[in-house]
This record gives sequence, structure tokens and C-alpha cells, in this order.
Amino acid sequence: MPIVQATNLHKRYPRPDRKGEFFNAVDGVSLEIAEGEIFGLLGPNGAGKTSTLEMLEGLTDIDAGSASIAGHDVSRAPYQVKQLIGVQLQANDYFDRLSLCELLSLFYGLYGRRDDPLALLERVNLADKAAARPSRLSGGQKQRFSIACALVNTPVVLFLDEPTTGLDPQAKRRLWALVRELNQGGMTIVLTTHNMEEAEFLCDRLAIMDQGRIIAAGTPQALIERYAPEPPARPLHGNLEDVFLRLTGHDLRK
Repeated sequence: MPIVQATNLHKRYPRPDRKGEFFNAVDGVSLEIAEGEIFGLLGPNGAGKTSTLEMLEGLTDIDAGSASIAGHDVSRAPYQVKQLIGVQLQANDYFDRLSLCELLSLFYGLYGRRDDPLALLERVNLADKAAARPSRLSGGQKQRFSIACALVNTPVVLFLDEPTTGLDPQAKRRLWALVRELNQGGMTIVLTTHNMEEAEFLCDRLAIMDQGRIIAAGTPQALIERYAPEPPARPLHGNLEDVFLRLTGHDLRK
């Protein structure tokens, strides 16, 4: 049985430009993610990636369809689901009067745990920042700390929403190494990204979304071989960015 399963998910929101009308942010998405996978959701802005993740995480209501984590229905058993997952959001706000160690101790307390916050900071390579406040961290350090916060309950599934957006190449590679390390320890990881190199490097399988729907899914290599085997004016086969452009027509730089 898949550890993450979604069937015909729908989410709609009011149209900002047409009063009384709605649009489908997620329009019939179905997913099956195996235990131990790194699974990626790719798509342009507004494709429905974050809305899909938020429904799987129980952070927003499912308008139609169903989702489960490790056999627990997200809508019917939200407490059990939240005990099983870790969530790293695109942006986080913390009590900036507290140090990283103090914040992690606070989060451990919310789960009724007394684990050592320094050990968790060491795991994400932030032990030397234990006494620092979040505002004193670099972009890459903030992202690693947000992942540390998502790990306080030792989740079986970790959700990462565009974890390397805005990071320099060195910080990005360090975060990739952390994701790989967590996955090798047995953690299932679901991530959204705009970075084709990231998706190809990290993901065992991925799905490409556009206009609220999944338009292609498979391993990175299988998608390349199917949709971009011979891109024009290039000596070798295409890459995931060629697949993305062929399927969506969107330039990532826009």
C-alpha cells in the first residue's frame, strides 16, 4: 500500500477578478507515493502544487476526493496524520527573541518530547548556530533550520515546498545532501520545485502539474526519453527542463 495516496483531489478558490465565480486550483489530482521515495511535484506558478501539498498535509480542506498518509485518512484523522508528517513551508516566522535551541525545545514540548535540540541542529549542520536567533541566519541556514523544525516529531513523511528557492549554489547543494541523507535513513520525502536540476538529481519519480492537473508522471529518465529525446540544436538528449517546456509551454524564467 502506498504511504501517500490521493484520489481525485479538488480544491477551488474564488476568482479575484470575477465576484461570485470560482476556479479549480487543483482539478482531479491522483497520486500514489511509495514508502522510501523522493517524489517531486513540478509546475509553473499557479499550477496547484502547493495547494495539493496543503491538502495532503491537512493544512487546507479537501473540497472533493480523498487523501491518506500511512493508511490514515487526512480529513477523518487529522491528528494521527500530523503525528506522522513533517512540513517545511516556503516561508516561516519564528519568535525571534528565542535562540535556535530554545525554539526547538519549544517545538519538542508541543509534541510532548524531551529530545536534545543540539543533536537535531547537528543533524542539519547548524550546531555552531545553537545560540543564534533566526534573524541572524543566512538564507541556506534558515532553510536548514526550517527542516530541523519539521523533524522534531521524527516524521515518516517529510513535505518540502520549494526548499531551495533563492539559495546560492553552495547552499542549494548542501540542502540536497541533507535531503538525500534523510531519505537514505528511510524517510519518504515529497517536494515541490521549479528547479529542473534539483528534480533530476533528487527525485525517484515526479509528476508535472499545469492548470491544476497532472499532465505527466514517471521517473526523470523516462520523462526525458519520452518527451525530450532529441531537443533541437543540442548534441545530446534533452533534460527535465526540456520536458517541462514541451508539456507546459512555460519558460521558467518568467
